[in-house]
Parts: sequence; C-alpha cells; structure tokens
Amino acid sequence: MSTFVVVGGDAAGMSAASKAKRDNPDLDIVVFERGEWVSYGACGLPYYIKGEIQSLEDLVSVTPEQFREERDIDLRTGHDVVDIDPETRTVTARSSDGDVVQPYDHLLIATGSTAVTPPIDGIDREGVYTLGSMSDGKELREYVSRARSDGNLQQPDRGPACHFLETCNGPIGIVGGGYIGVEMAEALAANDFEVHLFQRGDRILKQFSKATSETVLEHLHEQDVAVYLDTEVRELAGEESVEAIVTNEERIPVEMVLVGTGVRPRTELAEAAGVELGKTGAIATDPYRETNIPDVYAAGDCAEAAHVVTGEPVYIPLALTANRHGRAIGQTVAGTPTMGGGVAGTAAVKAFDIEAARTGLLHQEALDAGFEPLTETITAKSRAGYYPEGGTVQVTLTIDRPTGRVLGGSFVSEYGEGAVHRSHALVGAVTEGITVEELSNYDLAYAPPFNTTWDPVLTAAKVLDSKQ
Repeated sequence: MSTFVVVGGDAAGMSAASKAKRDNPDLDIVVFERGEWVSYGACGLPYYIKGEIQSLEDLVSVTPEQFREERDIDLRTGHDVVDIDPETRTVTARSSDGDVVQPYDHLLIATGSTAVTPPIDGIDREGVYTLGSMSDGKELREYVSRARSDGNLQQPDRGPACHFLETCNGPIGIVGGGYIGVEMAEALAANDFEVHLFQRGDRILKQFSKATSETVLEHLHEQDVAVYLDTEVRELAGEESVEAIVTNEERIPVEMVLVGTGVRPRTELAEAAGVELGKTGAIATDPYRETNIPDVYAAGDCAEAAHVVTGEPVYIPLALTANRHGRAIGQTVAGTPTMGGGVAGTAAVKAFDIEAARTGLLHQEALDAGFEPLTETITAKSRAGYYPEGGTVQVTLTIDRPTGRVLGGSFVSEYGEGAVHRSHALVGAVTEGITVEELSNYDLAYAPPFNTTWDPVLTAAKVLDSKQ
C-alpha cells in the first residue's frame, strides 16, 4: 500500500489528504500537525475577537475526529515533524510520547507561515500579541472579554485576569497597516477601545491602489482610529508589561499592542532536507507543486506560486491558493497528475462600513514587472440612480498601454455595495489576458437593485480604452 505523508494540518495539508483519500481509498494517509487545531479558518479570527463569531470552534471546517473516523485519515495532532530524510524517504515526528519515524512514498510539506517579528525593543513584553494562530485568537478574545468585565475576572494562579491591575480597556496600539491591522482596528474599536494604528510606510493597505488606500484611511479617521503614517515604532516601553509605544517622533501610552507586520514562510524543515527555495524565500515548485526532490510537494503559506500575469514566482499566502493547490496535489498523489494553477493576488478586506478588493498587477507592480502601465480611477453609482438605496463604487483600473492588456485593479465601496463582487469580473479578465476593449464589452448583469446599466467595471474600461 502506498503511503502519503502530510506535514501540516491546515488548509493545504487537509485539502490534499482529503482529496487523495476520496480519489484513492487504498492510499494510507498520515498527517502530522504540531498543534491541536486543524482545518480552521484563520481569516475569521478578527471577527471572533470582535464578537461577531461566538465560538472558536465555529472556525473549524472539519474536526480531527471527523478526519479520523469519517475520512479514514491517520491524523496525529501534537506531533512536530523535526526531520525529513529524502534518502530513506522517512519523516521523524516528535510528540509527548517520544519520536516516531514514518516512511513515505509521497510527501507534502504544508508547514504554513509564521508572524514576522520586527526588531523593536520590548517586543517580548507582556501585553504584546500577534495573530497567526487559533491560540493567538483565543488570547485576544479573552483580552477583549476581560475589558468588558473591567479586569475583575480572576484566573487561577494569575491574580487579576488583566495584567494591568485596574482595567483592560485603555488605549491599544496596532503595529502594521495591512489586512490584519485594519481588520483588528475595527474589531477592537467596536469593543470601545481607543485604537492607535502605526504604519511605517506612507499609506495603509499598500497591496491596494493609492486611491483605495486613501479612501480606507479617511474612513478609519471617521471611526476615530488614530493612524500614524511614515512612523517607525522604535520601542514598546514599560516595566514588565507594555505601557507605551515610542516612535521616531513621540511616546503614545497604550495598555496592549498587536503586532501585525506580515508573515514569512516556514521553510526551515524543508531547507534542512535539501528542498530548494525560490527567489521569494518560499519553497519553489513546478506547476504540479512538486519540489526539486522527487515525490516531495509543497503548498500553502510555505510555498511560492506563479503569477497569472507575469508567469513569475510570487509569495502571496492566501486561503484559496492553499486549498486549491492542496487539492491538486491530492489528485496527483491519487494517480491523476493535476497542476495547481497560478495566482492573481486577489484579496479583499472589510474596514468598518466599507469593503475593498484587489487583483492582478497594480500600477507600481506593473512598472516593476516591465510593463508600461496606464491607470485610471473612476467613481460610479453602485445601483440605479432612481433606486432608493445604494452608494458608490470606486474602481482603479490598470492596463498595459502598448497592448491594452488588462493588468489589474483595485475597488472600494460602502459595505454591501459590491466592490468585492465586482472584482471577480476583473479576475477573469486578468487571468485570461484580455484587452481593455474586450473588457468594456463584457455582458455584465443589470438590474436596478444591484447596479447601473453600465456597471462601474465597464465604465472604468471605457474610460481607459478612450485614453489608450
């Protein structure tokens, strides 16, 4: 019997294991997961912390028991893989019961990513959090709950549940203005915290267009979030617990700090086994997600992927990519070689009462990739003008001037007014490599409750087509 071993029990790993078992029930599948949680939606953690999702278990797609009992997968939680030996085709996993050596015929490395820890003095103080795991989410939710109880809740052997002996509802600092920073600003402000967000660069959400970033920034100000741009955090000051954020210009008192400055791929295990990394620093693979070592695959947040516009490797760790690539590997291992497919960098974020999305290459990215980009931003109504509800959608569209090829776009609207869903039309355009003239002739749906006759995507395409 052939054995498929998976290292890592989240999106990529469990998608691969499940698909391989469905397609080839005779496969012996062993999954090693260092933690206790598997197959969970980390993207939902800000909404759990906010209180919109009541139970951490609600973020779990399939429980460990279901994998073991219903899908016949040998899932071993609490097992940390410490060695991969391609010569003997074995992995060594360590648990509280000791080490176990497991042979494999096919191996998937799905070790995920870890939060980037910037070189800031005092980053290891009590009261400094990251948000990269279910355990992190649990701790932050408990912090919010303690604030609601004014710090009076007691925990065994720890004294007051709040490490500040009076209250847990003072000002909070967030370091990093990306997805996590913006989503957590909403989650914490919704719980009546005074939020200070610090961004080293000149704008938040740098993955989006400048116009989109500016719209989100303005809305954060409207929600009383203090945003500090071009600000370097030099120290998280305090005695044992964090008491202030010290920047290059001032000292801001805080009682808690969330560091959300991005993630990096977990590649140490793969490197030690001789698996090659790509120029992004993540694991390099071929289109079938196989590494330089035969029968060893990589997927998820530890691996790079090919961009659909440039064909070049990129590191864009997102949930759909992990699930899609894991599923493809499962099919391949089960006997049907399947390519994982490229990525367009499609992403979305909610910030209080607005939503934003992006896909493809935006202006600076297109320049860096060697294109001659032409970019235009338009604002149009989200629904028919005479319809009693609705708002606006801002579309920033980028094309290649010489060829007219659609390269990418960025969208922002009031929450529920369709920025995210409209981005889906552009994903198709970017992936298929069509021209802006062809995009302007897309037959998009029209009905007064949903959009205007000329959808904002089509309006942006017409404007750019006329300027090419």
